[in-house]
Amino acid sequence: MDRMTDTPARLLSLLSLLQTPREWPGSELADRLGVSPRTIRRDIDRLRELGYPVEASKGAIGGYRLVAGTAMPPLLLDDEEAVAIAVGLRAGAGHAIEGVDEASVRALAKLEQVLPSRLRHRVSTLQTATIPVTRGDGATIDPRTLTVMAGAVTGGERLRFGYRSGDGTETKRQ
Repeated sequence: MDRMTDTPARLLSLLSLLQTPREWPGSELADRLGVSPRTIRRDIDRLRELGYPVEASKGAIGGYRLVAGTAMPPLLLDDEEAVAIAVGLRAGAGHAIEGVDEASVRALAKLEQVLPSRLRHRVSTLQTATIPVTRGDGATIDPRTLTVMAGAVTGGERLRFGYRSGDGTETKRQ
């Protein structure tokens, strides 16, 4: 592989590799980027200085991985990931989950501002060709309630709740 001497480009490539959910041995990163293991260690230090939470583990099976931090770092997305996120944000903007719809609109505006025109066109085409599922009654869903319900379902717990159907009939479910 060609040696990657352009430090900013190499850091972005390293960050892109670290964003895949696995642990990367330093030697493999060095081989992928065409640099020495020492350069990888320095680049990892630079990423940490920039606020990226890179964890290192020692030993024969050790390596580097990006972990969850206290702040959201910038993400590097490929074309398909960017389009998928934009489509998902458009869908989220049309739902009645309290606070999520506004956050989706803000995030979508930021994403569309930096999307290349070819990707904006793909997102627009997908939006035109699909029908959004929205709630027509104007009711909103409290995200805390939704989170509690999702946690209960994930934990295998039984839920008991009541709701009013579209025609006004009150119903209870378990």
